[in-house]
Amino acid sequence: MKNVFLFLFLFLFSLLIPMGGWGQQATVPITNRKTTDTYNALQSQLEIVKKHPENPAQIAQAYLQLGEYYHTLGLYTEAIAQYNSALELLGPDLDDPFYIVLNNNIGKVYLSLNNFELAEQYFEETKKASEQLKDDKGLATSLGLLGASHEKQSEYDEALQDQRRSLDLFQKQNDDFGVAITNENIGSVYEDLEEFELAYEYFKKAYDHLQGSRTTEEINVLNNLGDSFRKRGDYQPGLEYTTKALDLAKELNDLHQLESAHKDLSKNYALMRNFEKAHEHLLLAEAYSSEMLRSQNHDQLNVLQTIYETNKKEAEIQLLKEQNKVSVANQNLLWVALFAIAVIFIILFYYMGRKRKATLKIQEYKHRMLKAELDKKAIEEQNLQREVQLKAASLSRYSLHLSQKNKILLDMSNTLRNMVSRKHMNTSEKIKELVKEIDFNLKQEQEWDEFMTFFKEIHPEFIKKLSMLSEDSLSPAELRLGMLLRLNLSSKEIASILRVTPDSVRVARYRLRKKLPIDQKDELVNFMIEL
Repeated sequence: MKNVFLFLFLFLFSLLIPMGGWGQQATVPITNRKTTDTYNALQSQLEIVKKHPENPAQIAQAYLQLGEYYHTLGLYTEAIAQYNSALELLGPDLDDPFYIVLNNNIGKVYLSLNNFELAEQYFEETKKASEQLKDDKGLATSLGLLGASHEKQSEYDEALQDQRRSLDLFQKQNDDFGVAITNENIGSVYEDLEEFELAYEYFKKAYDHLQGSRTTEEINVLNNLGDSFRKRGDYQPGLEYTTKALDLAKELNDLHQLESAHKDLSKNYALMRNFEKAHEHLLLAEAYSSEMLRSQNHDQLNVLQTIYETNKKEAEIQLLKEQNKVSVANQNLLWVALFAIAVIFIILFYYMGRKRKATLKIQEYKHRMLKAELDKKAIEEQNLQREVQLKAASLSRYSLHLSQKNKILLDMSNTLRNMVSRKHMNTSEKIKELVKEIDFNLKQEQEWDEFMTFFKEIHPEFIKKLSMLSEDSLSPAELRLGMLLRLNLSSKEIASILRVTPDSVRVARYRLRKKLPIDQKDELVNFMIEL
């Protein structure tokens, strides 16, 4: 019986996890164990073509490829820098289809950052340029991206209008891939509108074009088909499509799609009341999500480290060249002194001047190396901050999990008590046993011990500082209240976690405030956050 309640809880908890819709060009990059090799290859290609300035188109193409690679890794600043370098090579003449590609890519970066205003500025520019050049493919792509931006902002009428225009253009060009992706985007809009029959029709059209391609796009469509069946209550067909998506994701080793498929399977099995399977797939989804985040951070760090090493190596080469110049200058000075004593002061002045310039250059390159070292430390600190932020987010989710679990168990306990009061029922003794079991679970302190351990990892000095500032010793209950206030939780959320009424929380906050050196104008929550 305990297992039944556990699976029921996990099912309800999984429904609380926000599920993001599929958007155009918004997929998480697949793990690549050869990240450094890929970067080195792209960087080498760029250096090769830069030796031939007479071919600016090739150089711009190399910048484009490197920018796209940075984008897949989530290094958005670096990606935009590469795209802008390519645009500079094109010059003021915008009558070039390559300009449309570059501007669309910059817009996609801003779309990934949810900066819709800037993203749509670039998409509108490429739309106008495509119309002037009569570039139907560029126009179709720009319209599709505009539609994706509108969908993310819940502007569904505008999204459908843009996507349908894009679909017409791709159909006229017999572009199967473009037709497939646009059909899927239209289906996604209808799914957002909860018009699941229409969503299924467009997802099916997309799948007809992508079936057998064994691509990430095919996995997306399979997952969407499964969603459309599940959301309208057809659980078995939904299970079959999502299972196909999972199998293909395993074959392609796509961590993002593996996470998505397992999460959808967990929902489907839960709705089919197979809570054991739902729990199994939920755990797998969380494992793939963590692995994907670790892989992405690892790939980013590898590339940034490689960039640092490359810059450092270039600085060392330049330093060696300057040192060689200094050495040659000294040798020349010696030989000239031997052969021309009469002009030694003139020669000495000339070469010493060169030496001084070379020394200044050496100092400059040393400064550059020092800056590179500082940049590396900044990167390491940034990654450390990310880790802390992730842990803090996990702690908040854990505390909310405690609140939700207690609420669910309390509601179930009250319901069962009401059922016991109905004398005509023959199951009263059994229901009483369940009520006792639920009340027993509410009294367990194990989760508080886990919460305390997790909290100390993220805020190791908080309890010590709070205790030192208190005029009187703080009780365990007051320490718990302080920790929950440090997480900036509301009184309602704290009441649920502590299993008390909101009025009790307000009284406890007042008593805690009296023990602390807080000005009347200051907020208790702000005081806890600043510790």
